[in-house]
Amino acid sequence: MSRLVTIIVATIGTGLMMIFIIGLSHSISTGFAGFTGGLPFMIIAILVICMALYDFWAEAVRKDK
Repeated sequence: MSRLVTIIVATIGTGLMMIFIIGLSHSISTGFAGFTGGLPFMIIAILVICMALYDFWAEAVRKDK
């Protein structure tokens, strides 16, 4: 795949994953668990999103391949 196609596909995939994880975290925190019950999942979700963004940058954007 060309570099531009890789960046576009990776952006779409990472964006969809982030929307899903953020929505899941929001629904857990505002639902029955409450903020304190949803806090551990929110911390894990933030770490997973950071790892996904780093992988996106390392695999699609960085030029020193």
